[in-house]
Amino acid sequence: MSVVVLTGGVGGAKLVLGLTHVVLPETIAAIVNTGDDFRHIGLPVSPDLDTLLYTLSGKSNQAQGWGREGESWAFMEAVRSLGGPGWFALGDGDLALHVLRGHALAQGETLSRITARFAAAWGVAVRILPMTDDRVATIVETDQGALEFQDYFVARRCEPAARGVRFTGADAAHPAPGVIEAIADEGTRAILIAPSNPFLSVDPILAVPGIADALRAAAAPVVAVSPIVGGAAVKGPTAKMMDELGIPVTPAAVAVHYGELIDAMLVDERDRDAAPAIDHAFADTLMVTLEDRIRVARAALDLAARLAGR
Repeated sequence: MSVVVLTGGVGGAKLVLGLTHVVLPETIAAIVNTGDDFRHIGLPVSPDLDTLLYTLSGKSNQAQGWGREGESWAFMEAVRSLGGPGWFALGDGDLALHVLRGHALAQGETLSRITARFAAAWGVAVRILPMTDDRVATIVETDQGALEFQDYFVARRCEPAARGVRFTGADAAHPAPGVIEAIADEGTRAILIAPSNPFLSVDPILAVPGIADALRAAAAPVVAVSPIVGGAAVKGPTAKMMDELGIPVTPAAVAVHYGELIDAMLVDERDRDAAPAIDHAFADTLMVTLEDRIRVARAALDLAARLAGR
């Protein structure tokens, strides 16, 4: 029996880590957003893939919430001293991933094969599956014009008001090897949508042709974990974007956004008055400690098991 998770960002990585303490890591398939991927100083950066790799290998910076623990910054200091772009920081250890990824891509390897090799090198048993090996770029339409994701998210700190989101290249993209197979596998007991930003982390995955259709056809229950806790987002611009797009900042509104793709939602217990109309369960979904992450993972799987037993 296996578990599939659609994930992106720090919140998604926390849920996947929790799952590894509830089920065998090798039975987990994490389908990861790559709409954030971009080239910086000529290097291919995959932020969500790398966040998951660092989290599952025990290398993530717990206090910072991104990057590697014990990172050093000599490379960036040298870049800035030469007048290079310093708005997106690449740590010295982090740099190894981007250099090796760039070299392998230049040799004709796919992103999915490269990611699997990195995971194996660090002893990560979870199957980390990029949503696609093709180029898809998240573009945020704002009151300051169309902005590439990293420009919006990092350089401008999400300050421009969002007016919409689109995914350049998605129409021509194909799911990476293993993505559709994991969703459709008869042995998949649950499909979870992590409490990642619905618009910036989950929608890019769903925009790849074939993935949304596979979710609709899946025999396993599809359970979304609400990214809203107590009427707000724990981290990132989710709540801000919802306000700017005219969407109520509630679990119910997130459930409406996902629509028929999900069967149920795990809702934070502080949002009982804003629960969705679909099947749902309540839990404390704030993930600060490892114990919190395990609790949320178990609650999501329990909800999926209840649905499967109906």
